[in-house]
Amino acid sequence: MPDVRPFHGVRYDVAQVGSLSDQVAPPYDVIGPELQDRLYNASPYNVIRLELNREEAGDKGGDRYARAARQLREWLRAGVLRSDDRTALYAYHQTFQVDGQTHTRRGFMARVRLEPIGRGKIYPHEQTLSGPKADRLALYHATGFNLSPIFGLYPDPDGMVQKAIDAARGQAPLIATDHLGVENRLWVVTDPEVHTVISGMMSDKSIFIADGHHRYETGLKYAEEQTAKGETIGDDDPSHFCMMMLVGMSDPGLLILPTHRLVSGFPGLGSRVLAERLASQFEVRSVGHGAEGCQAAWDEIEQGGDQDLLGFGTVADGQWLVARLRSDERMDQLAPEHSPDWRDLGVSVLHVLVLGDLLAGLGASTCRYVHSLAEVEADRAAAACDLVCLVPPARMDHVETIASRLETMPPKSTYFYPKLLTGLVLNPLRKLD
Repeated sequence: MPDVRPFHGVRYDVAQVGSLSDQVAPPYDVIGPELQDRLYNASPYNVIRLELNREEAGDKGGDRYARAARQLREWLRAGVLRSDDRTALYAYHQTFQVDGQTHTRRGFMARVRLEPIGRGKIYPHEQTLSGPKADRLALYHATGFNLSPIFGLYPDPDGMVQKAIDAARGQAPLIATDHLGVENRLWVVTDPEVHTVISGMMSDKSIFIADGHHRYETGLKYAEEQTAKGETIGDDDPSHFCMMMLVGMSDPGLLILPTHRLVSGFPGLGSRVLAERLASQFEVRSVGHGAEGCQAAWDEIEQGGDQDLLGFGTVADGQWLVARLRSDERMDQLAPEHSPDWRDLGVSVLHVLVLGDLLAGLGASTCRYVHSLAEVEADRAAAACDLVCLVPPARMDHVETIASRLETMPPKSTYFYPKLLTGLVLNPLRKLD
């Protein structure tokens, strides 16, 4: 059963650093060089110096991790960062806009006991890569901190857990607005009775990792290493836990946005050849040209809500097609090791059947990922790819069903917007001096 607990979070002393908005950052994996520079310039205390320390001339091996660790120790000594005196749960709301509509996603941050994958009630839903895990593990070793929260989802049809945490919020929130205009509000909940109630309510629930798979697996590896070295002090040692933002699956602000594919490796591919390649498995229809065709294709996918309908834009001639899968037979043949639910996903159909089979003879494809039609059109207009693939977003029931079987979805199957901020609360993995 999930072991969800309050903890002594480490937070910025806003009296010293000023606006909290200038100190926070998105997770490391969405920060490019331009945003990294922007965050460095925002404040000498911005958490980017810990989360993604800048490479410097002459750096060797782990220099940037050691530099992050030194910075963290300096901030702790100077009181820039302070540990909360009392254990707390942290109510966390994010207010944002998508397509002109305002949404608020509500959750709370807690310390959650790490459970080996497949041996508890915490389930991943996406595959991981070795590179990001090695990077995060080096940072864990250097700093002894879990700097950014893992994003976990749990079933709560009536929203009772969130109602309990929100009822105890009390004081005015700390507010930070991120680089995308998302308003992040944080309340510190220190009432021990509320902690007991929340921990009890969460004890019989499953938790599905929405974002932060690499960090979760890194936490498991770090805890294993600390135990092997004799550095842990019993089962309640901080290294056996990770910081997690927990959001109910029925929260009205929980949105999964699509992740479209910009495919290179098919130079000169036009709509006629594409339609011929798809015709054996799909009903293919032209829906227009240029930006209007792109919008028409996406409108049809979005309104239908089906996983078997994909959109394709050929950059060479600017044409847009929609393609509906006729039968499951070929997917069953190509991916027999996966469940029918996995094979039904639009992203699975795209990668296994379309890119891996029907278009395989045209070249070696590589993908980049975007989430909005504006990004799609910018890349198409600049001829920065050969083929645009519009993919319907997976739904929460897909995540729950597939993850519950310990089956992972293809990479970039889900995009939970907005990202959680790094820097609102930090979680020590070792006892603080």
